[in-house]
Amino acid sequence: MIRVRKRFGQHFLHDAGILQRIAAAIDPRPGDHLVEIGPGTGALTERLLERISPIDALEIDRDLAAGLRARWPAALHLHQGDALKYDFGQLAALRGGKLRVAGNLPYNISTPLLFHLLAHRDHLIDITVMLQKEVIDRMAAQPGDDAYGRLTVMLAPWVAIEKLFDVGPGAFRPPPRVWSAVARLTVLPAPRFAVPEAFPKLVAQAFSQRRKTLRNSVRTMLDAQTIAAAGIDPAARPETLSAQQFATLAALAQTGPA
Repeated sequence: MIRVRKRFGQHFLHDAGILQRIAAAIDPRPGDHLVEIGPGTGALTERLLERISPIDALEIDRDLAAGLRARWPAALHLHQGDALKYDFGQLAALRGGKLRVAGNLPYNISTPLLFHLLAHRDHLIDITVMLQKEVIDRMAAQPGDDAYGRLTVMLAPWVAIEKLFDVGPGAFRPPPRVWSAVARLTVLPAPRFAVPEAFPKLVAQAFSQRRKTLRNSVRTMLDAQTIAAAGIDPAARPETLSAQQFATLAALAQTGPA
């Protein structure tokens, strides 16, 4: 019997139809350098290995890693460790090409892990992941949507996001309390717009007080006059701005007076 470790946020996907659907969405081809994050019991791994071999996999749970290594000693290059600390650039160099990343990501670290992967975007082709549905909805939201927020804006310059399908709690053991969803993030060949150094700070500050107007939420970085000069209403709320508008404001915050 598999022991579930709550600290790793483990929910093992067992629904054969969903597993096959995810494998088909990833659609790995010969020559791809595929990395699965959090293979767990190997349910998705098995279906991926039916399509290409070998693949890399990253598992934090020592016991699960040992079982996976014993099951596929040649077809699976198993790396036991924390994905939040893993150097995907080093693996890409070892494999001789950019990586395709896939997996059922632990929901308790989903946002930090997405940002970590984003930091290695120069070494990635795409990322196909299952996450909490709420997180996927935030990733794919448009300005004005209730789900639109910091995560949406921070991903926007670098990746194209496609929500693929939802997954109910019953597809997992143990079942989570929330619905899940699968999405594909395709790394863009070039950012959609120039990303100023102050972009992350400005976006974080704006959405830390999202009910406030821009005039109030980013007042330590920009005054109302500067916001208006950029063609943006200082009375607007952060969730109504496009990612590019945040970049415009960040450039002013970076070059304007302290």
